[in-house]
Amino acid sequence: MPIYEPDMLERIESTYQRLSNSVAAARKKIGHPLTLSQKIFYGHISQSGKQEMDRNDSYLELTPDRVALQDATAQMTLLQFELAGIEKTLVPTTVHCDHLIQARVDSTEDLRKAEESNREVYTFLKSAAARYGAGFWAPGS
Repeated sequence: MPIYEPDMLERIESTYQRLSNSVAAARKKIGHPLTLSQKIFYGHISQSGKQEMDRNDSYLELTPDRVALQDATAQMTLLQFELAGIEKTLVPTTVHCDHLIQARVDSTEDLRKAEESNREVYTFLKSAAARYGAGFWAPGS
């Protein structure tokens, strides 16, 4: 994934404008100031202002800006991409290989052991991440 894309600045500006509009709509609908967590959550509601937001009764459609997958769960996610016929991630996505490293001896030995015992998993994740346009952070990154 390139570090800079020609339309990147435009995409960033539109993302922040959408977040700002969504937070303002949620604040108006709820009728009180929002905590940071609420701003992050409500800022990612798809079609903010149009969805019902009744506690315990509403299902919200969320639109994330970025997805970070850990090695322990990314396997199932990427396999489901194949089953669903998904060609490419829709938002910037990365796979981070750090959850299968067990702290036992020291960082060098623990990393070596994880790379040895999880080689097949890491090979699959690297290949699948490349296939679907996701970034890949190898163990020890």
